[in-house]
Amino acid sequence: MYTPRAFAFNDLHELQQQMLGTRLALLVTHGEQGLQASHLPLLLNTDEGPNGTLYGHFAKANPQWKELQDGAEALVIFAGAEAYVSPGFYPSKAEDGKVVPTWNYVAVHAYGSAEVFTDAERLRSLVSALTERHEAGRAQPWKVADAPADYIDGMLKAIVGFALPIQRLEGKRKLSQNRNAADIAGVREGLAASADAHDQALAHLMPKE
Repeated sequence: MYTPRAFAFNDLHELQQQMLGTRLALLVTHGEQGLQASHLPLLLNTDEGPNGTLYGHFAKANPQWKELQDGAEALVIFAGAEAYVSPGFYPSKAEDGKVVPTWNYVAVHAYGSAEVFTDAERLRSLVSALTERHEAGRAQPWKVADAPADYIDGMLKAIVGFALPIQRLEGKRKLSQNRNAADIAGVREGLAASADAHDQALAHLMPKE
C-alpha cells in the first residue's frame, strides 16, 4: 500500500482496533489460479503471535482455500471510514484555485501465510465465536446450538477454516494531514455537515486544533 509518511500509522494497538472494528474483510491471494479474493468476516486474536492471528473460513467449494493450503501469502484488507473530499471544502481554493478533488480514508493491510483446518470441533468453535460476535447486542441472540445438531454437522462439512498469523501490518490514515490547518478544518466541517453517514464517520476522525 502506497503510504506517504504523513498518512502512516504504526501503533499495534491502533492497527488491531481498526481490524476489530471492520466487520467484513477482503482476503487476497495469488497462486496457480491467478489472483483470487474473498469477502470474509474474521476473528482477530490479539494475544496470539507478535501481531495477532486472524481466523475465518471459506466455503469448501471456494477454491481459494487451496492456495492457502499450498502456502500462498495472503493480503487481508480492512477498509475503514472513507469519504470524497471536494475542492470546495478548502478555504485555500479562494486564494489561487490550485486544488483538486481527493479521497480520505482509513485502511489496514495484514500479511501472512495460513494454516488450513477441517476438524469439526475446531470449526464449530470458530463459527460459534463468529456468531457470538455478530449476534451481540440483539434482544434474542441466535446461537449455533439453536439449530439442529445434524444440520450444523452437515454445514461444518461444507466449510474450511484457517488460522493466519499476521507477519506484517501496514496502516494508513489519509485525513488531509498534508493540508494547512484551515483546509483541514474546512474538510472536517464540510464532511460533518453532510447527510451521508460515511462522510460524518470520516469527519469524526479528522484532526482537530
